[in-house]
Amino acid sequence: MNFYRTEKFIRCDAPFKNADLVLAGLPYDGTSSLRPGSRFAPNAIRKQSYSIETFSHEQERDLSDYKLCDLGDLEVPYGNSEAVVKLVEKTAAHMLKNKKKVIYIGGEHLLTYPLIKQYAKKYKDLKVIYFDAHADFREAFYGSHLSHASAAKLTADIVGYDNLFMFGIRSFERNEYNYMKKKKVFFEDNLEHFNEKVEMIKDHPVYMTLDMDVFDPACVPGLGTPEAGGIFYDDFVNMLPGLSKLNLVGMDVLEIAPDYDPHGNTCIFAAKVIRELILNTVEK
Repeated sequence: MNFYRTEKFIRCDAPFKNADLVLAGLPYDGTSSLRPGSRFAPNAIRKQSYSIETFSHEQERDLSDYKLCDLGDLEVPYGNSEAVVKLVEKTAAHMLKNKKKVIYIGGEHLLTYPLIKQYAKKYKDLKVIYFDAHADFREAFYGSHLSHASAAKLTADIVGYDNLFMFGIRSFERNEYNYMKKKKVFFEDNLEHFNEKVEMIKDHPVYMTLDMDVFDPACVPGLGTPEAGGIFYDDFVNMLPGLSKLNLVGMDVLEIAPDYDPHGNTCIFAAKVIRELILNTVEK
C-alpha cells in the first residue's frame, strides 16, 4: 500500500500521525461507462485548491487552524478491478486502525464499495448517505458485478437496504428502478427529506458518499456521466448544518473527469466542497 504525491491540497501538510483529518486520493476509473478520466481528479482538485481561500465564511472556520494531512494518491493496478477493490479495502482498514477521519477523493463510484466493506465491519448498524444523479443499482453492467453502475446495490447488500438513503437520484434503468421500489430503498431526486433523515440517523455512525454528478452539470461540466438537473452549491451549503449533526465516520467525493472541463471550474467547485466538508467534519 503506497501513496505518491506531486501536489497537495491547500493547507493539508501535517504528518499522518498527528493529523486531525486525512485526505487520500483513489485514482481509479477502470469501469467508467461513458467518459473515463476520473483517476486524474484527485491531483487536478489539489492544483485548483490554491484558487480558493482557506477560510469559510459560511462556517467561520479556517483550514489553517487544524492539522490536516494529504497523503496523495494510492498506487493502484489500473487494469484490475478486483485487485483495486482489495487494495482500497486494505487502505480503509489502515485508516480505521489508526483512528483517522478520512475524506477519500476519487476516482469512480465503484470505490465506495470496498470502503463501505471495511467501515461496516468497524461500525455496526452503519448508515449510508448516498448523493448521486444515478441509481447505481445494476445487478451487473456489461457482465461485470464490479462496476460504478452497481455501487449503490453493492453498498445496500452490505449495510442493508433500509440503511441506505439516496438523494439527487434522477436517472434509472427500468429494472433497477422497479427493484429499488420493491426493496423500499429510500431515494428522491432532490433534498426535500434530507433534514428528516438526518434526525432519524444522527445517533448512528454514518458514511457519506458524494458523486459530484449530483450537482447540475451547468455547475460542474467535468463529469464522467453528467445528468441534466441536479442540486446547486447553495443547496450543498444549506445541508452543512444537517451534516454537522451526524456522526460521520468516513466520506468520499467522486466521479469528476477534469479533462472535460478545460477551464478547471469543476475542480475549483470540488475543492470548495471539500474545504467545507473538512471544516464541517474536523473536531471542533
